[in-house]
Amino acid sequence: MPTQALARQRNDATFPTIWDELTWRGLVHVSTDRDALAEALAAGPVTAYCGFDPTAPSLHLGHLTQLLVLRRLQLAGHHPIGLVGGSTGLIGDPRPSAERTLNSPETVAVWVERLRDQVGRFLDFEGAAPARMVNNLDWTAGLSAIDFLRDIGKHYRVGTMLKKDAVAARLNSEAGISYTEFSYQILQGYDFLQLYRQHGCTLQTGGSDQWGNLTSGIDLIHRVEGAAVHAIGTPLITNSDGRKFSKSEGTAVWLDPESTTPYAFFQFWLNTADADVVERLKVFTFLSRDEIGALEQSVRDRPGAREAQRRLAWEVTALVHGDEAADAARDASAALFGSGDLAALPPAMLEAALAELPSAPGEPGTPVAALLVATGLTTSAGESRRAIAQGGVYVDNERIVDAEAVLGPMLHGRFAVLRRGKRTLAAVVRTH
Repeated sequence: MPTQALARQRNDATFPTIWDELTWRGLVHVSTDRDALAEALAAGPVTAYCGFDPTAPSLHLGHLTQLLVLRRLQLAGHHPIGLVGGSTGLIGDPRPSAERTLNSPETVAVWVERLRDQVGRFLDFEGAAPARMVNNLDWTAGLSAIDFLRDIGKHYRVGTMLKKDAVAARLNSEAGISYTEFSYQILQGYDFLQLYRQHGCTLQTGGSDQWGNLTSGIDLIHRVEGAAVHAIGTPLITNSDGRKFSKSEGTAVWLDPESTTPYAFFQFWLNTADADVVERLKVFTFLSRDEIGALEQSVRDRPGAREAQRRLAWEVTALVHGDEAADAARDASAALFGSGDLAALPPAMLEAALAELPSAPGEPGTPVAALLVATGLTTSAGESRRAIAQGGVYVDNERIVDAEAVLGPMLHGRFAVLRRGKRTLAAVVRTH
């Protein structure tokens, strides 16, 4: 996380406890005994962890929820541990429908380092409650199959493992489930046991769809150590049709700027539906409940202004990519829709913004009417001429009034932005 974002983060002092704030923000979908957990957090400090498996080269939106839970706990004086799964990443937790494709140890090792860097940017490793980074390969690499079965496997009951939602879903599917993925919950439980032993960790967080894996460690620690520990399952962040944003669903919003550009990231949040924006502000920003309440009122009174969406987009983009990138993405978004100077945008930001649009090749001298057809803004030359005659066509935010107009000098010598009406955009890109 950029340092300026860390510096301005605060929990809301109007909440009597961190548990009250977490529940108000909707971050507790399911948990172990709520009263006991609230009491433990109030007594504090508690050591809490979340695991991040390197099954891709970047973290995504679902992981951001967990990172912010850890950060909120840290701001309340608790000690966060970010675990990168160098061993569990070689397997991957069971997907709902089919076996995962196993990645090579070399690939996973590279991804471990990338995820360590990403996780590390969202936590503070100094101060009164410093964070810690761990890799579960450190305690599993030397574990033999016999030791695994004797010392860990003996504490698990197959009947209980079969009842876990992820396992049950796969057992009832055509693909079935391999022993490899079936055993994942044992490894995750072993992680919690090791962190309990080594660091006194008594709280694990994760998505609510991981609840079976979260409780695996709780049960193991109770059996082996006779101790009671806790878990929090956060709600899944879903789109309008109820699917979660995730790699397995093909809808991931990545935290790495090479995978999801800061502009595309900003636009994702800017496009949040009115019905979802207040929930997103609670989960993904450090705005106070008074600030969020004012934005909620704006949604009710002035929905067309989209003040809440614009604030959400800037806050989360700054959180992940920094203030400068958030400012640039905001300016690019405004410029594309006619409220700013396109020529003033940095070439890289303009290129990233245009990459999200329908596009066609072109160069100075190409008829605008033909480019409208090529980019899909119109379906024929006749429709293009009518659209121009009606005053609804713009090139680089300048209205075109001549149906025979041709493309002039291009932005940065390479780009042009076509707009039909207020919000329908396309890009023209010079290829030579």
